[in-house]
Amino acid sequence: MNQIQRRIFLRSALATVVLMLGTGSAPAETTEPAIATALAAEPGLEWSAPRTEGRATARHENGFVALNGRLYLLGGRGRRPLDIFDPATGRWTQGAQPPVEIHHVQAVAHEGKLYVLGALTGSFPEEAPQPNVLIYDPSVNRWTRGPAVPPNRRRGASGVVAHGGLIYVVGGNTRGHMSGYVSWLDSFDPATGIWKTLPDAPRSRDHFHSVAIDGKLYAAGGRRTSYESNQTLALVIPEVDVYDIATGQWRTLDTPLPTPRGGTASVSLGGQLLVMGGESVRQQKAHREVEAYDPVTGRWETLPPLPVGRHGTQASLHKGLVYISAGSADQGGGPELNDIFVLGPRTAN
Repeated sequence: MNQIQRRIFLRSALATVVLMLGTGSAPAETTEPAIATALAAEPGLEWSAPRTEGRATARHENGFVALNGRLYLLGGRGRRPLDIFDPATGRWTQGAQPPVEIHHVQAVAHEGKLYVLGALTGSFPEEAPQPNVLIYDPSVNRWTRGPAVPPNRRRGASGVVAHGGLIYVVGGNTRGHMSGYVSWLDSFDPATGIWKTLPDAPRSRDHFHSVAIDGKLYAAGGRRTSYESNQTLALVIPEVDVYDIATGQWRTLDTPLPTPRGGTASVSLGGQLLVMGGESVRQQKAHREVEAYDPVTGRWETLPPLPVGRHGTQASLHKGLVYISAGSADQGGGPELNDIFVLGPRTAN
């Protein structure tokens, strides 16, 4: 087990024990033995396919986000249904379909609802940004249109993060797959509907996802999409930019992303930044790489690769496990996937 896998596993093990205590499923006196057992085992990480009842709808350029014990698969090119996965039962069900086509989206959960910002709609190559925030309330199974995005800040294929009561939108493209890539950073307050313009990132990028770790926003992966110059996939970005929310300052990591590519999914696991999947001109098949950055050591490590490479989807964290579903298995728009995989501690043989 490498250093990052060890730290991820230990933090995940601790989180699991805390979760058990919080739900009353484990008495307090079992805490230390449970952690000791986890430390001794050190099984590493592996991908697995959970048993499911039913199947999701195949799609790509979709969102996939955890909320209140369920995982919501939404959007994708064309009008796709809202598929809902219950990890406890393995059952797929459907909810209300979004009111409009949504794609190139990193959806976020906030106070019991799903929020869609920084997304695109319409047909390739010059897809339009979504003009409004879209909100899904699972308690009533209903979508509503929220506040308008300021006209001069609309874009899609952005990194989107919910943190500290605000939703941050990083980068993106104002013209879909044309050369409308931007370096913008904005915050949206769901409680007031107020948008705020924040300092631009050091560089423009689109087709990536962002995460928050210890009060910092990470923009990793992605590209500068330029269909009109025949460089749709070529202008990938190795640099990783980090925004400190407390100080309002950007910096660029000394260690770039080992495998630059766009169309990646990112998630924070055990205090690490995980960047997975993606597409590039290097290969026809979508990428399988899963690369983890440790902010403590400043180093990248390679984690177990995706069982099936993909781009154009989102990864989500639920109870210390990483879930990923759907996406495209090759460059561009297909074949579309409807599988689901989970990254977690390796089980004993």
